[in-house]
Amino acid sequence: MSRQNSSLLKRLFGPRSSSSTTGKRRGYDVGWLIDADEAGVIWEAPQPHKPNHPKPGSSKSASLCPAVIEFDRRHHIIPVPFDLHFRLSQNSQGQMQVTNVLGSKGDVRTGMIDRLFVVMPQHEWRFPDKPVVQVTTPYLFLSDDPVYINQFPPYLHFRPTPLPGVQLCGRFPIDVWPRLLMWAFEWHDLNTDLILRRGEPWFYVRFETPDPGAPIRLHEALMTEPLRDYLRQIGEVSSYVNQTFSLFRTARQRRPETLLVRKSS
Repeated sequence: MSRQNSSLLKRLFGPRSSSSTTGKRRGYDVGWLIDADEAGVIWEAPQPHKPNHPKPGSSKSASLCPAVIEFDRRHHIIPVPFDLHFRLSQNSQGQMQVTNVLGSKGDVRTGMIDRLFVVMPQHEWRFPDKPVVQVTTPYLFLSDDPVYINQFPPYLHFRPTPLPGVQLCGRFPIDVWPRLLMWAFEWHDLNTDLILRRGEPWFYVRFETPDPGAPIRLHEALMTEPLRDYLRQIGEVSSYVNQTFSLFRTARQRRPETLLVRKSS
């Protein structure tokens, strides 16, 4: 290769750096905690996705495919905390309301359901005829590394009876913007009940890092005073401004040096 061509390649692609082979991260640390004032034990720890496949009969089985294994292992499952059976209807004022079909026969008191499960105002729906319902969960994920969290529906698990709508997904940086996860559901088939069973997969979380090949180390974290104070600073900002991602720069300047303090076993 001529010197001229070599110089052109360096300008286009940059010099080869030894960090591309020796500077890779060994892994990224992510913390999780349950920030619940009461009944915190009903919320299970995030569970790694480990498919229980039968022993493969061939070395070419999909269950042995490295790409499939790598994809599966990067998902963590948040299970449904309690049995839910909801029906959507209109009240006399034409407003959508959720009925707890299980009523007194269910494990959860109706008063608690009303506190957890909220029908969003119609002007906040994506479509005027597709209500959005929401559950605030106590799951908080955080990191001191540059990590994004992704929240997905449990698409790797088969449901014999599909849900009557779609889960709304989200993505945000947990080193700058740790916040309680929401489960938001857009109800498309208003004639079909929403039924969830305790222990079944509710949603997945998956993490993005600067090095996509590096593993994620998940740790149970402590709610420290600096973390609590920082959560107060970034909490409820959507009630005052739109486009909250524009606040990341200020939040990064004000975050404590350490968010993730591991809980000792």
